[in-house]
Amino acid sequence: MDTNWPSFLATAALLLAAVSILYRRQKKNSSSKPSSESNSSLSDFDSSTRPLPAGNYEVFLSFRGPDVRTTFADSLYHFLDHSKIRTFFDDEGLRKGEKIAPSLVQAIQESKIYIPILSQGYASSKWCLEELSLMVKSLNQNQGHILLPIFYFVEPRDARRQEGSYSRAFRQHSRKHDAETVKEWKEALQVVSHMKGWHVTESDGQGAVIDKIFSHVWSHLMGNYRIVTDELIGVESHVKEVRDLLDLDSKGVKIVGIYGMGGIGKTTISKAVYNDVSSRFERSCFLEDIRETLLKNDGAVTLQNKIISSIMRHDSHVKDTSEGIHIIRDKVCKYKVLIVLDNVDRRFEFDNIFGNLRDFSIESRFIMTTRDIRVLDFFEECRLFEAKVMTRIDSFQLFRKHAFGVGDHQEEKEILCEEFVKAAAGLPLALKVIGSLLFRKEKRVWQEKLEELKERPSDTRVHEILKISYNDLTPAEKDIFLDIACFFVGKTKELPFYMWNDCKFYPESSVSSLILRSLLRIDERNQFWMHDHIRDLGRAIVREENIKQSWKRSRIWSEEEALDMLENGKGNDKVEVLRVNLGDRDVLKLTDEEFRNLSGVRFLEVRGGRMTGDFSKILPNIRWLQLCLCRSIPTDVNLKKVIILNLEGSYVRDDWKGWKRVKEGKKLKVVNLRQCEDLVKAPDLSSCGRLEVINLELCTKMGGELHIGNFKNLKLLRLSSSKITELKGDIQMLQDLEEIDASNLTEMPAGIGNLNSLEILMLILSRVELPALPTSLKKLWLSSPSVPNLLELKDLEDLCFQHCHGAPEIPGDIWLHLTKLKKLTVSFSHCKSLLLQVESVADSVAKLPSSLNSLVVSCMQLETLPDLANLSNLIELRLRSVQVDEIHGVGQLKMLEAFAISDAPNLKSLDGLENLVLLQRLTVVYCGALEKLPSISNLTKLHTLVIRSCWALFEIQGLDASMGESSLTHLEVSCCPKLASVEELLQSLQALQTLKLTNFQALETLLLRLSSLSKILHLAGLGKLHVITISGCQQLTEITGFDTLQSLEELDISYCTSIQKLSGLSTLKNLKNLRIWSGRQLTEMEELDLLESLERLELHRCTSMKKLPNLCHLKKLNCLSISECRSLTSTEDCGIDGLNSLQRLNISWCTSILKLPNLCGLTKLTNMDIIGCTKVTEVMGLERLESLVRLKLNDCASIVRLPDLSALKNLTLLNISGCTQLTEVTGLESLESLQVLAMSRCKSVSKLPDLSILEYLRYLNISKCTQLKEVIGVERLEWLELLAMSHCKSIKQLSDLSGLKYLKHLDIRQCRRLTEIKGLQELKSLEVLGVHDPISAPGLMDGMSELHQKYLM
Repeated sequence: MDTNWPSFLATAALLLAAVSILYRRQKKNSSSKPSSESNSSLSDFDSSTRPLPAGNYEVFLSFRGPDVRTTFADSLYHFLDHSKIRTFFDDEGLRKGEKIAPSLVQAIQESKIYIPILSQGYASSKWCLEELSLMVKSLNQNQGHILLPIFYFVEPRDARRQEGSYSRAFRQHSRKHDAETVKEWKEALQVVSHMKGWHVTESDGQGAVIDKIFSHVWSHLMGNYRIVTDELIGVESHVKEVRDLLDLDSKGVKIVGIYGMGGIGKTTISKAVYNDVSSRFERSCFLEDIRETLLKNDGAVTLQNKIISSIMRHDSHVKDTSEGIHIIRDKVCKYKVLIVLDNVDRRFEFDNIFGNLRDFSIESRFIMTTRDIRVLDFFEECRLFEAKVMTRIDSFQLFRKHAFGVGDHQEEKEILCEEFVKAAAGLPLALKVIGSLLFRKEKRVWQEKLEELKERPSDTRVHEILKISYNDLTPAEKDIFLDIACFFVGKTKELPFYMWNDCKFYPESSVSSLILRSLLRIDERNQFWMHDHIRDLGRAIVREENIKQSWKRSRIWSEEEALDMLENGKGNDKVEVLRVNLGDRDVLKLTDEEFRNLSGVRFLEVRGGRMTGDFSKILPNIRWLQLCLCRSIPTDVNLKKVIILNLEGSYVRDDWKGWKRVKEGKKLKVVNLRQCEDLVKAPDLSSCGRLEVINLELCTKMGGELHIGNFKNLKLLRLSSSKITELKGDIQMLQDLEEIDASNLTEMPAGIGNLNSLEILMLILSRVELPALPTSLKKLWLSSPSVPNLLELKDLEDLCFQHCHGAPEIPGDIWLHLTKLKKLTVSFSHCKSLLLQVESVADSVAKLPSSLNSLVVSCMQLETLPDLANLSNLIELRLRSVQVDEIHGVGQLKMLEAFAISDAPNLKSLDGLENLVLLQRLTVVYCGALEKLPSISNLTKLHTLVIRSCWALFEIQGLDASMGESSLTHLEVSCCPKLASVEELLQSLQALQTLKLTNFQALETLLLRLSSLSKILHLAGLGKLHVITISGCQQLTEITGFDTLQSLEELDISYCTSIQKLSGLSTLKNLKNLRIWSGRQLTEMEELDLLESLERLELHRCTSMKKLPNLCHLKKLNCLSISECRSLTSTEDCGIDGLNSLQRLNISWCTSILKLPNLCGLTKLTNMDIIGCTKVTEVMGLERLESLVRLKLNDCASIVRLPDLSALKNLTLLNISGCTQLTEVTGLESLESLQVLAMSRCKSVSKLPDLSILEYLRYLNISKCTQLKEVIGVERLEWLELLAMSHCKSIKQLSDLSGLKYLKHLDIRQCRRLTEIKGLQELKSLEVLGVHDPISAPGLMDGMSELHQKYLM
């Protein structure tokens, strides 16, 4: 019998009891009533908004239908609904009969905010007046309702005095209704008309008014949507102090720093402040645990994506910090924001993640929490708040909450409570954890834990308190706790569960126990989350296993410690979990010797580098083997206990001998070969019958069949971007299969329709005839125009027809059935209409589903689109390569945020565009027949406008002074020749940050002066401009007046071939990137030396420039590129040699340069290109540039010698091709990291050193080295993939090449003296072979396979 069974039952009983207790707690809490306080007008509004009533609706709209239903009310409703504000929009069915329906009364009573739209005819409707009367009654009951009236084309005094149309309406009511009812209606109208609201007139931009209404509604509701925190005991006074420090009514203070020791409640205080004041801001964001996030490789980018997503309210996919800073500056900074930066340390650099603090609104505020007060010293005017320990009374309250639950105090334990509270020393985290540990435990256990606690030293009390809870865990719970703390915080739980299950750690019950003990949480993304103090505790426990000898700890996650252990042979059986990150250092090699003593390892991750040797008798307990991005992996690995095998991105081939071991992996459940690009066929995994996950994505060469019949437990199969054409086996056996993603299937296995668990089926580029599909599908992506049972797939949310040849076979009534569809993508090559059989169905059927929020269409022959007016939820609309001449219903897409149309040559109008009040991004490209855009003055949310290659466009309405508060930050207008002037486009765009003007052929003068201009452009008010691109303005002769563009960071002037001078650059103190291309008449660059922030300078094809300015003061310059400046004669006196920050240097095809400066001081230089400088004879200081990774000196025909290169140990690429006078390369044999050596056309080189030391060389090109007589050591270059030696006329023989097992390309054309190549027939990887006429060398082709001869060049 299993000895763990009693323990398991006990754990299960504990979990059931805990769940029951949590349920009772939740039920009890949910029964509490909200406070009932009144707040009825805008003038009464305060940021400390009291709780609003908890009804089904948040906003109740009251209006008279004929007046505003399809106009103002409809737009307002969609604006609110878009932001997930539950809004009641009247149902005509509730307004029938003599009395108001009970359901309508309930809707009013339960709504939080009332918005009556008092129009001309409002008072003529008895229903409107009855609703208004009920609203006023609710206000008088002091239950926290709020009323915000809108006077729509009505003077407030008319409503107040009941004059005009209101007087006539009440005269009519007096004839039909009793006097008491009419009096009640009049009194209600009097009350409402005296309230502060909005007066909308015919001259107002209604989009802007609706935006203001939304802001007020959002502010009122923010009090009910708060960051959840359950430790609010005793924080009220702290919140008040921090709020006072924020000084919300001023415009100066931006940062408040909350500092204190870990576990003291800094995060709790910041959350409480966030909840309290966030309603005062337009947007807000809470960034948790920045310290841990920044430990990850992409930590800064992760933070950028979080803040952009939170503030912009859509997903962000920033890939690098530079892009992120631009987006934050261009989009986030325009809002009044509240941002909490939780748990920062000295690694946090504000400017490198979020950009310049001064770019943010002066009304924005930041709250930072940290354990290290020194972090806050970097911020001027940062106000400080010290988080102190909890008071004794508050400590008691918090401890009791977790130790007893609500209302369940036990007198006999009160004295013990006193002792525990004293031991916790006022630390909230300690009180919470120790209280949770003692919950429902007997008094005896309390006493034991107290004694244990007293034995701990007071100076480490916090960790010791938490460690008591850790000590109470079972061995399995401890293992899981430490695994998560050291490796899996922020990771999803599925893969670790596989490992823990096999190790008998019982992860379901163990993880639940950790959650109940407040040691762990699983967040909304199904990822593990730990308080940083608890995570640090776990890591400290591991470190304490052996303070001085890290290699004797159970878990090693530090890159330095892992390499130290392996490289010094310190491995031992103590290590269980090990992560080794070699990055992109391909030269680092790990062998079986380093791992020989690691018999206890169950998880091993190696990233990068190379692994070789015999692993068959080592790592006997490995469960999870992760070898990613490795240039080589061992061939003989013991996989008998492995559950997860991940070889993603590693160099593994079909002939890898390790496949035999994989077949022996009877316990394998996950095999990930993603991006193993050298695999040609799918590996035989048929013996691995327990597999649940197979991932062969991006195996771009892999084709043929995949046998899946044995995988009865398979849940996920990913084959996208591979060439696998067929799935073999009885797919009906895979009843657990949830996802199939395949690109190139030619046949679908029979019985797929019976897979009742399948939710995702992606078959893009698979040309298959589809059988009936399972009705469980939620996501379906196809390249086939026909689905037999499409109408039955009623749970579909995402449907994509992409790269479909032929016409679609979509029945016209399909959308009556797919009522849950949210995303539709359609791409057909021969499609004139999206809906077939339209003539045979009712008009109401011939529409797309109203549930859609994304519609993407690309059909080259599409002539008509269905009316889009019913797509009330559409957020994204993208049309590409269509033949439509108009788009019906665009004006009704009130929720639309992104609209892009490209390659639509017949499009003549975009009527209705002016009504899209939520639109943020508009792109119109290659619409040749479009002559003008409707006015976009009401599009107050628009931040990106791109108009390109619209040849007939002569007018863009609305980009003028009437826009007022424009939010436009990116404007690009290119190749629109009929736009004679750009002056109108630029007036009053105060928020503009990116400007691109391309191909304005007639433009002669561009004055960047922020005042009234005399010529074409008027740029006044563009003080926020960060990017200017001017391209193709060939008549432009001069640019002056940069003096007020203080925010400018990027200036790109390209193909303005007549420009002669740039003046005033010295004022651009924030300029980082300057690019001048094809400035053929530009003779000088004044004041360039004063651009103290410049980081990148590019001068290309400035053919009249004879001298460079002095660059020595550009201390931040990291990239300098000078190319095709053919009149430039010298770079000696321009200060290049003093640019200590320079990392990239490019001087190319400057054919008049005679001499380069001494470069020995450029110690940070990693990339250097000196190309085509035909008169340069030497490169002084090259031998000192030890940071160089890539060096190109090709086509420098006058260079006779190079300095000794042996010190360049990091060099991976050397290109000296075309250095025709060069006779030798000294130190070449010492470049141990070299992977690419290109020296073709080095006609004077007669000898090379032994190349065998270059063991990582992959590409060797010595073509046209006509004096070279031999190549020594090439046969030992194991990793060589390309060997090009054509026209090497002096080479007579090569060594045996049979050892070059990875060689793909061999070029020996015109090697006339070469008569034999040994080992040619052994080159199994060879794909391309270039030879001269084999008839002239009859022995050359001996033994060459038929396959190889197909690739003859």
